[in-house]
Amino acid sequence: MEWNNIHRSFRLNDISFSSVNELIKYSEINFKEISFFLKEWFSDEDFIKVNTSGSTGKPKTIFLKKEYIINSAKATGSFFGLSKNTNALLCLPTKYIAGKLMVVRALILGWHLDVIFPSLHPLNNATNQYDFSAMTPMQVENSFYNLNTIKQLIVGGGVVSKSLEEKLQTLKTKVFATYGMTETITHIAVKKLNHKIYTPNYYQLLPGVEIYKDQRDCLLIKAPKITDDIIFTNDVVQLISDKQFNWLGRFDNVINSGGIKLQPEVIENKLSNVLTNRFFVTGFPDEYLGEKLVLIIEGKETKINFTKSNLTKYEVPKTIYFLDKFIETETGKVNRKQTKLLLEK
Repeated sequence: MEWNNIHRSFRLNDISFSSVNELIKYSEINFKEISFFLKEWFSDEDFIKVNTSGSTGKPKTIFLKKEYIINSAKATGSFFGLSKNTNALLCLPTKYIAGKLMVVRALILGWHLDVIFPSLHPLNNATNQYDFSAMTPMQVENSFYNLNTIKQLIVGGGVVSKSLEEKLQTLKTKVFATYGMTETITHIAVKKLNHKIYTPNYYQLLPGVEIYKDQRDCLLIKAPKITDDIIFTNDVVQLISDKQFNWLGRFDNVINSGGIKLQPEVIENKLSNVLTNRFFVTGFPDEYLGEKLVLIIEGKETKINFTKSNLTKYEVPKTIYFLDKFIETETGKVNRKQTKLLLEK
């Protein structure tokens, strides 16, 4: 069984290991959370249990085959050209799939993996140069002036704002947005955020993945090397080709305002031209419209000028609310439902 082995080139914080037990003992002392995952990974079971983040619904526990996790790790290595002796940085919690996959990639592909405690400022004390890492958008924002220490960076767990994407154009680092979920064992598609040849830019599928749309215009994913079943998503997309798509937003976020269907993520993309604080748009009940479009901003109240946002007349928020602090999921994403409830109480 391939998951019972450690690649000869594997290193953890510059230390090599002669056996699985030696690796686990080292992790128990230095990285407790990683040791829990390693014990599960090297067990006789052919699957692992993983918790979803809860950002798009109630958190749940699912089972992922180790064989499929290995296939996902190899696909990432192949797509980004990351073979043995790749220097990689893990700065995400291994409680969730993104952090677990960084460990598996290192074990299977023979990477040299440095581990630092997950934080919103992961590169504050980093001194090494890295070939590859994965971060959330907020980590990228807070690490911007140190990002050139990483050659290739994938970003997931949230939408990258337009202002951040514009800043990324000045970097040598190749930065990619990822599309995926726990059920797809992290990303099944990536999109360049800088070093782009063409504009607009779309998500590009990894090898072995097929995509379709259902009657709601939501994405269907067929990827037999990482899942037994076709995955039905609530992500509204535009299919560009059989290998490319444009993500428009969540079907369950659509706001029906006076018969006009508004996609919050499309509106938020436009608003990112004029807003720098965290924000989101949502629908509130309205006697006349059924639902009215509302903008919720984190921070102190200020006047908003929508002139440069390119919003249509239907996309201009009817009401604006300011909150001192958004409620977040355990992975640092904005919990829209819980934050919205603060205003409905």
